[in-house]
Amino acid sequence: MFITLVRVVALFAALISVQGHGYVQEIDAGSTVYTGYLPYSDPYYSPPPERIVRKIPGNGPVQDLTLIDLQCNGDSADGVVGSAPAPIYATSVPAGSQVQLNWTTWPASHVGPMITYMARAPSDITQWVPGTSAVWFKVAEAGKTPDGEWASTDILSADDSIYTFSIPPSLKAGQYIIRHEIIALHVATVYPGAQFYPSCIQIEVTGSGTAFPTSFVSFPGAYTPTTPGIVYDVYTNTSAYPIPGPAV
Repeated sequence: MFITLVRVVALFAALISVQGHGYVQEIDAGSTVYTGYLPYSDPYYSPPPERIVRKIPGNGPVQDLTLIDLQCNGDSADGVVGSAPAPIYATSVPAGSQVQLNWTTWPASHVGPMITYMARAPSDITQWVPGTSAVWFKVAEAGKTPDGEWASTDILSADDSIYTFSIPPSLKAGQYIIRHEIIALHVATVYPGAQFYPSCIQIEVTGSGTAFPTSFVSFPGAYTPTTPGIVYDVYTNTSAYPIPGPAV
């Protein structure tokens, strides 16, 4: 009876939460569909479900670019230190294959870019915390189209809340964190204003590729208040949007 009541309360909280912001709720990688970390229900199970997504405190954003929380939307105030490892990872995700990330319903007002990074774990990914090391490289990005459509929310909504990107085709095999984010710009006319919604997904890339980048960024560190695209007026600026971070 108690477990049932807890689940009802968690479900009610989840229904309320989707009216606010959002997170990646499902991942299709390596021909397997994985449920993402569900912050409004997973913590109420004993034991909690095993996920490939590093846990997040809720559906809200990070706005302080100096916090370790910017890395994976962990809650340093609760001891999660921004990037607490998940217990499992997606296995056998071939280099060159597509990964589909299913977001919860995204608010129409929260327009902005969608950016994807990766970082290769030097050892067991279920134990690895990148900290502030420069280990991240960008593999995909989408901002504003020439006709004014935003990756979020226009294109994401048109694609049924599913964002798709490809693992680099020649990427060296190994265990990786995918750091995928939406940067919502609806209040980004000053800093702090832009809202960051990162998710960190653990995978194992397979294949015979040998390619690996030589330039990396850190989180926090990749973005500063003066980075182009962090402060941006979506209501009056009709020019091209400069997507923050390094080149893909």
